[in-house]
Amino acid sequence: MVSILSVVFAMLISSVNKQTIVVPVYSALPESEVKEIIRSLEQYNLFSFKRMKKEEVEKLVGEGKAEAGVELKKDDFRIIVASNTPNSYLVQQTVQKVYAKALQSKSIIDQVKEKQGESSAKQVAKSLAEAKNDPVFTIETKHFRADETVIINSKMQSIFGSVLFFVIYTIAYNVFNILMEKRNGIWDRMILSPVKKWEMYAGNLIYSFATGYIQVALIFAVFHFVFDVDFSDKFWFVLVLLIPYVLAIVAISIFIVGIVNNEQQFHAVLPLVSVSMAMLGGSYWPLEIVSSDALLLLSKFVPVTYGMDLLKGAVVYGYSFSDLLYPMSILFLMAVVFMGLGINIMERKRA
Repeated sequence: MVSILSVVFAMLISSVNKQTIVVPVYSALPESEVKEIIRSLEQYNLFSFKRMKKEEVEKLVGEGKAEAGVELKKDDFRIIVASNTPNSYLVQQTVQKVYAKALQSKSIIDQVKEKQGESSAKQVAKSLAEAKNDPVFTIETKHFRADETVIINSKMQSIFGSVLFFVIYTIAYNVFNILMEKRNGIWDRMILSPVKKWEMYAGNLIYSFATGYIQVALIFAVFHFVFDVDFSDKFWFVLVLLIPYVLAIVAISIFIVGIVNNEQQFHAVLPLVSVSMAMLGGSYWPLEIVSSDALLLLSKFVPVTYGMDLLKGAVVYGYSFSDLLYPMSILFLMAVVFMGLGINIMERKRA
């Protein structure tokens, strides 16, 4: 159930972040010409242009459901807006670029037709069409990024954040079985058997680690193989990076189980701790946008921070294994410290 919630939650957030703005258009031109213009407009990947009736376009713009509408003409266009917005200006610029290119091609063909005749004009028109569909050369645009540049990938932020948050509950409730078994006297009876105490701890902790890790790996596999989410060719590397985070959450869960005395206290403390760690660690929003020094300082003491650093470092920033040794070492340190404290507290309570 928690796995399903993680997938649904991440999908809802990422779908909101990548929502495409629909621009309604209408025209008296033939269907084929309108489709060709819309195809040229959507090559810029900025808006989705949808043909409608004139009344529908005016209604959508008038009611504020669309920021702008467009009337497509043969050699001209008209922008319909209720108020000027940044997107309406961007729509106008996009349409203007397409019409400028079309008019430029038309002007070249007309000049050739006037000077060299109809046959030459047809040949030029054919050459221009071929050049448009299969250009002689392409221009690849890349953005310069300095070493300290912050990259915020909303889609991966929502996926990583929701998965790292929800897995806390899966692991914690599995570790909680230790408290329930002790309270029900199961451990007292097991001690009389040949099974050693460390073996009982190890069995519970390995089971908790395995279920938590399998849940996270399964969710990421669903996003990668089913929903075709791009992990920058580092999907298997990401699965390796999850190990220290899951181990740290197991250790913190042991610590929580150690300090609580009953089931009611556990149910009260777990949501408080998990939500606080998620907020401070950057599950709900990127830490890059947080300006409070106090909150950034507190974030250094929660494992979610370093879990997000590992995943975003690998997928978003393209860091190598050696670049991620610091957050990995912090998570392993947290695992050792909290596991030691948790087991020690539980044993002291038994004494």
